Amino acid sequence: MESHVQGGTRWKRFAVVMVPSLAATAAVGLGLAQGALAASFSVSGQSFKVKAERLEGNGFVQYGAYADGYTMEGKETAHPVAVSGFKSATIENMCQSVVTPDVPLVGTVTMRLTAGTGDAPVKAKNLYLDVADLDADATFKNIDIGVAAKDAGKGPGMQPGTEGKANPFGFAQQADTAVLTNVEQRAWATTAGTFTLSDLSLRLHRGTDKECY
Repeated sequence: MESHVQGGTRWKRFAVVMVPSLAATAAVGLGLAQGALAASFSVSGQSFKVKAERLEGNGFVQYGAYADGYTMEGKETAHPVAVSGFKSATIENMCQSVVTPDVPLVGTVTMRLTAGTGDAPVKAKNLYLDVADLDADATFKNIDIGVAAKDAGKGPGMQPGTEGKANPFGFAQQADTAVLTNVEQRAWATTAGTFTLSDLSLRLHRGTDKECY
């Protein structure tokens, strides 16, 4: 069974996902000598944008939860998210950006990261992302919609550390494979077991005109 969804739809509850937060770039850099980041990490508190030409993932699962974050005034808050997990995924032509406003003596700064822009795509294992919204064209193979999160067995299972942030008996969906193209996504946090970034490029820019979209 395949389900094909055409783009232009903002899926706040049906968002599928990818890639780590730019706030983890320091950790990513430490892994570049080996060509891969072989550690789990989680970043929250500020949303970031992700754009990709194509994402192909195996073992997909998704369920609702919330991510810790902050308001514009700096107060702690929680954001509803769709936690999307993949056993493995490849990403082509990935761009990721995060904006930091009011940097002393500088002003607004955009951090922009690109990877998988050449022949080798970005690769990830046991990837989870807390997604706020997503626009994409998507194709799912053997999709199950409406299963309990605790019973979703096609993906990598529930995200570690989501105790108290997700209902294991709540609504979930899963699929053998998911292919997304023309992806534009905003997320709050992510974790990954292993993340391999080919053709990595990281730049800082003044203003917001260098965001991924």
